[in-house]
Amino acid sequence: MRARFLVALAAFTLLPALAHAAGPQGWHLVGCDASSYAMDRDSTVTFDGKPSGTLMSVREPRVTGAAEPCKGYGTMCQCVAPGAYAGKRVRFSGYVKARDVKEWAGLWMRVDGPDESSPTLAFDNMHTRPIKGSRDWARYDVVLDVGAEASDICFGILLHGQGRVWLSGVSFEPVSSAVPITGFRGRIEGKPTNLDFER
Repeated sequence: MRARFLVALAAFTLLPALAHAAGPQGWHLVGCDASSYAMDRDSTVTFDGKPSGTLMSVREPRVTGAAEPCKGYGTMCQCVAPGAYAGKRVRFSGYVKARDVKEWAGLWMRVDGPDESSPTLAFDNMHTRPIKGSRDWARYDVVLDVGAEASDICFGILLHGQGRVWLSGVSFEPVSSAVPITGFRGRIEGKPTNLDFER
């Protein structure tokens, strides 16, 4: 499972580097330029009286070479074995507060296939509904199907570019199939459908 931390997040073409930084227990700092970011536990900026985890830029993120262009991002995340979540729809939600986010931020979740050569089974990073600028606490949700063959579920909050975000009131739970998914499925089983665009 630890190897999955070093696999590029879907929708990014970069190899994250594990950063050695103190922070909330169980959470890890990774990203294409993780050294430009820091994470911590914040007992001053709280939501509903509870501490938050915070992710912040500590310098201008670097830009990599033309072969792998990237304006740096960092993410505070963790990966878990599917366990009881396998074969279910899962919602990762939390309250986020943002300050001076120059590019964008968002919650994200990725469902990994059974081996390193397998495609990402499902992914959402809120890129189409980004958190920008400065915002007070608001709830955000990421909902994905966890395939029965999944090997890992990774999730967290990412910050692209400069700024700071706080995450609190986190929930990770199975939900009814009536709750719509927010991301894409990397692989859909079954036959092709609606090839004539009549529906």
